[in-house]
Amino acid sequence: MPANLAEIADRFNCELRGDADPVVTTVGTLSGASTNAITFFANPLYRGQLAGTNAAAVVIEERYAADCPVVALVAANPYATYARIARFLHPPVAPEPGIHPSAIVAADASVPESAQVCAQAVIGPASELGESVVVGPGCVVGAAARIGADTKMLARVTVMDRVEIGERCLLHPGVVVGSDGFGFARDNDSWLKIPQLGTVVIGNDVDIGANTTIDRGTIEDTIIEDGVILDNLVQIAHNVRIGAHTAMAAFSGVAGSTTIGERCVIAGAVAIVGHLSVCSDVMVTVRSMVTRSITTPGTYSGGLPADEASRWRRNAARFRNLDKFAQRQITLERRMAALLEAMERKPDD
Repeated sequence: MPANLAEIADRFNCELRGDADPVVTTVGTLSGASTNAITFFANPLYRGQLAGTNAAAVVIEERYAADCPVVALVAANPYATYARIARFLHPPVAPEPGIHPSAIVAADASVPESAQVCAQAVIGPASELGESVVVGPGCVVGAAARIGADTKMLARVTVMDRVEIGERCLLHPGVVVGSDGFGFARDNDSWLKIPQLGTVVIGNDVDIGANTTIDRGTIEDTIIEDGVILDNLVQIAHNVRIGAHTAMAAFSGVAGSTTIGERCVIAGAVAIVGHLSVCSDVMVTVRSMVTRSITTPGTYSGGLPADEASRWRRNAARFRNLDKFAQRQITLERRMAALLEAMERKPDD
């Protein structure tokens, strides 16, 4: 959707510094943007790219505006403002209502005329689709599932029986919602499968990345609250609850019956064990393992970054002796305390 910079600045509450007339049609990076594109600057590490940008305009903070060689759109939060501009210039494609001839729709499924059901999709019995829902190619919606208005399932998404998904959600290819949780009871030398009788309830405005899986609850439900963002290849186990507006990056996993609060940020490859809780406003950095409940907001880290191999091996060998070193330190401190106490009791000569 083309627009000149004056319109962009007015629509997105930016302070325009420079020529208001150029028309922009797209977005780009600092280094790759063309003269009809808008970009943004939010990281001082990219100052070199800012100096050489060919973009029509840069969304930028006040403190860096003087360094901008092209038109500046000054905003308090350049990245968020850029995101809104990008959505304006590249609006989502409207669904094409109708049911493809190769789709299979149960006779008692509720599919409004505004919905789009694509090729080879399957809509199970007693399921309900909201207005303008998109069920992409090869998607499966199970029996008695409910999908809220304006939600989109892009391709090969599987929504199992009785799953509930809110409005304006986006499910990327390969997502599976409502598969059985990992529930087994030990029975002598074998495993006895535990029926997974709950379901998954997903709120509004949730974005679920490709090939992410969310297991149904064992008895009660797995809950994903409003505004949650799950990256690609995230695993959410049975009976987990994730609070509103929490974001989880790729390869992260949450074991069963764990509760994560609101507005948390879980970085990539984080493992959170089961049956604990993480309070709201927590950040867990990359490759950390959370083994105990977190009750205080803040940033938490664990694990070691890569190092030169021989040095890492030496340090790893020392890690195995940490308990012995700690016990030795405790013994030495006790002996020192006893010696000092004895010296204090000794009468003056």
